[in-house]
Amino acid sequence: MIHHVIPLAASGLKIDWARMPTYNTIMSVAAGAGLLLVVALGRQVLTSGHTINPEGWVLAFGALGFILVTTGLHMTLTWPLAGQGFPFDNIIFGEPALAFGVFLFAASFYLWRRGAGLNSADRIARSARTAMPISVFVFGLGLACFGIAAAGWKYTLFAAPPEEPVSGEFAQWPILEASFMSGLYVLVGIGAVLFPFVLRRPSSWMAPVIGVVWGLAGLAFLLFGGLNYFTHIGLIVNTM
Repeated sequence: MIHHVIPLAASGLKIDWARMPTYNTIMSVAAGAGLLLVVALGRQVLTSGHTINPEGWVLAFGALGFILVTTGLHMTLTWPLAGQGFPFDNIIFGEPALAFGVFLFAASFYLWRRGAGLNSADRIARSARTAMPISVFVFGLGLACFGIAAAGWKYTLFAAPPEEPVSGEFAQWPILEASFMSGLYVLVGIGAVLFPFVLRRPSSWMAPVIGVVWGLAGLAFLLFGGLNYFTHIGLIVNTM
């Protein structure tokens, strides 16, 4: 959940990339894909008469979970983005990615062992009972997303330097990118905070709201992560 944070600087910015390894590009793509797939699976579970193939979801959640756990765990424990004075980035990106990756890994394992239950007559109630305990942590992470969003707005943490292609065109208006990225965290947070309550009332208005906010955030993270493969490479070339 995922974009680098480098402050605005004068022309000629130089960065020692050996001291600040940055891999939140793949983290953003994986997180976006994961959110979209969670929404898609939830919709299938709630759609009566829809046959679900658990093997496909096991592979998808397992692959994305592996990427997010390994990168998020490394960022959370080693703080690679602190090398040149950006320790807060490891919290903003590493910890949410790690938590989401663990969720996807757990879901993959559960579907591998008990995925046949998704096609049972009581699959909605069964899925809700299974997810209820972990929903407490999901709720807490929703609050964390709100905290990250508030910090992003207050300190304009997501501003790109002029040396970065595309995003750098808006360097003189740092609040724009701060608002965009903080807004994505707000969307994820809304869905996470509502999650424990929708498990108690799966047919309520909350289910489509979660689908919309997570779907929009997932699509944005996916597309933004893809774009960052160009912008981050350009930033590296321009600041070596």
